Amino acid sequence: MATTSAATFSIGSTVSFGRRGSPPPLTKPSAARCTSQNSIASFSGLKAATSMNCDSESSFLGKESSAALRGSFARKAQKPNQSSHHGLQLQASYKVAILGAAGGIGQPLALLIKMSPLVSALNLYDIANVKGVAADLSHCNTPSQVLDFTGASELGNCLKGVNVVVIPAGVPRKPGMTRDDLFNINANIVKTLVEAVADNCPDAFIHVISNPVNSTVPIAAEVLKQKGVYDPKKLFGVTTLDVVRANTFVAEKKNLKLIDVDVPVIGGHAGITILPLLSKTKPSVRFSDEEVEQLTIRIQNAGTEVVEAKAGAGSATLSMAYAAARFVESSLRALDGDGDVYECSFVQSDLTDLPFFASRVKLGRKGIEAMIPSDLQGLSEYEEKALEALKPELKASIEKGIAFAQKQPVTA
Repeated sequence: MATTSAATFSIGSTVSFGRRGSPPPLTKPSAARCTSQNSIASFSGLKAATSMNCDSESSFLGKESSAALRGSFARKAQKPNQSSHHGLQLQASYKVAILGAAGGIGQPLALLIKMSPLVSALNLYDIANVKGVAADLSHCNTPSQVLDFTGASELGNCLKGVNVVVIPAGVPRKPGMTRDDLFNINANIVKTLVEAVADNCPDAFIHVISNPVNSTVPIAAEVLKQKGVYDPKKLFGVTTLDVVRANTFVAEKKNLKLIDVDVPVIGGHAGITILPLLSKTKPSVRFSDEEVEQLTIRIQNAGTEVVEAKAGAGSATLSMAYAAARFVESSLRALDGDGDVYECSFVQSDLTDLPFFASRVKLGRKGIEAMIPSDLQGLSEYEEKALEALKPELKASIEKGIAFAQKQPVTA
């Protein structure tokens, strides 16, 4: 039976290589590598394939981003005695830590990140039950080394030298709970974890998933300020799930090919603060007033849809893990020098009168390279009204987070 010497599994950010067709356009070397004596057996999403295809519908990314990723790989010159090997080689070189890795989001997220060809080390932290998760993942034949860290005494070691920190830690939503109901528990968890990040890897990209994101990101910012290491370009509230849902629901409604659809989502990450800009959907598509309202409400309440469907057995863990993995992959591509990486995220912003706001940003090696103010220009009447309506609630959530952090002195 044919085997590969080093199969790499890439989620979403898929690249065409293998024996079929001509090599991709070459623009610059990448830090992601994999070698194989035979045709590389990879995964596009979770579907096995003998080669990777940038236009796969299971890709995390749309056509433009996938094409940019394809162009970010360079062919390494072959030596005469290596003619049986593929010339394209990728090397994993980034270290990712997941804080809350044994939880409902943390476990599937860890699996997806383990599949990235850009990750060399995957550090898993939780207060309990993480050792088994790490042992399980370590059996996957992908390049990254998996290490486990349990409890506060091992948190510092987990974070040493890390490039990207992902924080899904906290309690999940249950039926009848709003994101604000989670505040008192999750606020303390985020504060403690971000203090450790500040002490051990202050230059890392920080991805905050723990809800309520509208408050936990401001908490993280205040903690980093108090520690003297705040870089607003490297702190992100992960709102990617709102984009993933918007793209999915619009594609279903309009019978579009999913990989072609891109809907920017602005505002915040809870209820009416989530504002999909359907008027800016790509490809351009017409919506009736009724469709706009129905889609907007469904996207805003999609988390509740899952919570109610699970009937007390959890929240949107799998789709959240998928969306978070997409954002991690985008961050790693940006760190690796890809010059065409755009994602929506809840960040410190000057696009509105609010100190934090979710919008599309351009990512680079040092974090946020640019905001995209054009997304907020030329909005529909419905979107203009919705934007003004969300501001008071979002402002209150931001202020709640800031007030919490300012009342809680950081540990030395």
